[in-house]
Amino acid sequence: MERATQLAVPLGQTEVFQALQRLHMTIFSQSVSPCGKFLAAGNNYGQIAIFSLSAALSSEAKEESKKPVVTFQAHDGPVYSMVSTDRHLLSAGDGEVKAWLWAEILKKGCKEVWRRQPPYRTSLEVPEINALLLVPKENSLILAGGDCQLHAMDLETGTFTRALRGHTDYIHCLALRERSPEVLSGGEDGAVRLWDLRTAKEAQTIEVYKHEECSRPHNGRWIGCLATDSDWMVCGGGPALTLWHLRSSTPTTIFPMRAPQKHVTFYQDLVLTSAGNSCRVDVFTNLGYRAFSLSF
Repeated sequence: MERATQLAVPLGQTEVFQALQRLHMTIFSQSVSPCGKFLAAGNNYGQIAIFSLSAALSSEAKEESKKPVVTFQAHDGPVYSMVSTDRHLLSAGDGEVKAWLWAEILKKGCKEVWRRQPPYRTSLEVPEINALLLVPKENSLILAGGDCQLHAMDLETGTFTRALRGHTDYIHCLALRERSPEVLSGGEDGAVRLWDLRTAKEAQTIEVYKHEECSRPHNGRWIGCLATDSDWMVCGGGPALTLWHLRSSTPTTIFPMRAPQKHVTFYQDLVLTSAGNSCRVDVFTNLGYRAFSLSF
């Protein structure tokens, strides 16, 4: 009896600790596997959980199908951003990006394939990496975050090839305009900057908060999300979520949403997932109905 009591206490403490973790959890990042069957979600505790979308979307799905297939410790701090290549899941935290093989990721004890750290100004600087962006035509990765710069990395060699400077405060989000080719970046300074990848120079700047129809001074000037589709861009954050015509730098549609936005995308007939200040990922199979939630 005495031994049973001693074993029950740690078990109870573990359950309480896990419940408190879920209560205070924030999911910062998501990425779908190359095959489309799995969803990776990264949280503020440095954990990455892998969910089976095919199992969860099945007509025979059970509650257990909405739990992670595997969860592993990826970073010491929050997992701020993730993207997937044909073979790897790339995750970014404080000052570094790591690569994990999708083929091995469902196995227990998955180990990182490589890690890289951008060339920061000092060895003491460890800024968060808020955004990752793949540029397929260049086989490169763009990283941006707390040091107010965009860093380009060659995915074949792992070397950093250039840094794009212009933002005066930290960067929240990135988007690729493939036809140009240009990268868009949005940050705490309230500007969306367009960078020409051929010249590595800033091609255009839109200071969203200076446009009266978009401005919401009570929310601040920061740009938290953006997406682009050819000549169009949608962005939001402190300013209202707005559709812009890029060639004329003109806001065309203001979306009537009160709360600041942190994620936005152009999409067609796809499954949409959203996550934030909880341990859950909401899954929508159409815009008007939340089908179910995945949970850490």
